[in-house]
Amino acid sequence: MDILQIKNLSKVYGKGETAVKALDDVSFSVKKGEFVVIIGPSGSGKSTLLHLLGGVDRPSSGKILVDDTDIYELDETQLAIFRRRQIGLIYQFYNLIPILTVEENITLPVLLDQHKVDSKHLQNIVARLGLENRLSHLPNQLSGGQQQRVSIGRALISNPAVMLADEPTGNLDSKNSSEIMELLKMFNKTYNQTLIVITHDERIATQADRVISIEDGRIAKNEVIRP
Repeated sequence: MDILQIKNLSKVYGKGETAVKALDDVSFSVKKGEFVVIIGPSGSGKSTLLHLLGGVDRPSSGKILVDDTDIYELDETQLAIFRRRQIGLIYQFYNLIPILTVEENITLPVLLDQHKVDSKHLQNIVARLGLENRLSHLPNQLSGGQQQRVSIGRALISNPAVMLADEPTGNLDSKNSSEIMELLKMFNKTYNQTLIVITHDERIATQADRVISIEDGRIAKNEVIRP
């Protein structure tokens, strides 16, 4: 079952002679529970692709279907709600709210939806992330690795259809990088959580089920690593 379908996706910035085509007719699909790495050099279009997949920018043409919902047929309010519930985003620089505790940062998407937090689900995620003794801490009281664990928890709390990670180890040392990738792979395998990682790190690419290489806004390779 395809949880994500990208159809003839293009993104152009500017107009006329100054127009820049960041993505050019990109198409691919991702199955539920698949771990896909999208790799490419700086300026290749992979960050633009991430923003489109995450619903934070709109394409010039083409479609993105998440769990059979065409996200760009939604209005801004509907898209914001859909993004909060169905797309878990993990950023390189964590993007935690500095005045909120670890528990508040993790549960923020649920609270914004004015839903009750599933305490058992929260406890399970927190235990898996090793944050049981950090729930009342603020982000500035945590290490970089711990802050990234909090952002993973926030991305998972709503049981999203797709989890997107933008250079999730780019701001970490090698030990923490390895631990974060092991956590992401664990959630991918244990919970059948669909995972898409955008990176330029080929070491991460070797751990994926499939690697999609982007060059000059187009797909250069789409290779299955683990069937």
